[in-house]
Amino acid sequence: MAHKQGQGSTRNGRDSQPKFRGIKLYGGQRARAGNILVRQCGSRLRPGRNVGMGRDYTLFAMADGIVRYDRARRLVEIIPDAPKPEPAGVGSGGPAANG
Repeated sequence: MAHKQGQGSTRNGRDSQPKFRGIKLYGGQRARAGNILVRQCGSRLRPGRNVGMGRDYTLFAMADGIVRYDRARRLVEIIPDAPKPEPAGVGSGGPAANG
């Protein structure tokens, strides 16, 4: 019989790095092209208009606009901003533009 207890080895001690998944921009928030909208495991949410999907199922904005989630169809889309009218005299292509 041993008078001292042996040093047992633990079978635990391993963990993976955090992946920080989840929704990054919520509905109604403004997104710029390239912004990450959702990081997810698998295609829980699908890309809609103006939204792309990366290799790891990350959804990202492909245009500037407002984020919109469709819960019924599990869809994420970007509603693009309305183009701003140019002020008169700027870029109008008048006589001075001919050079």
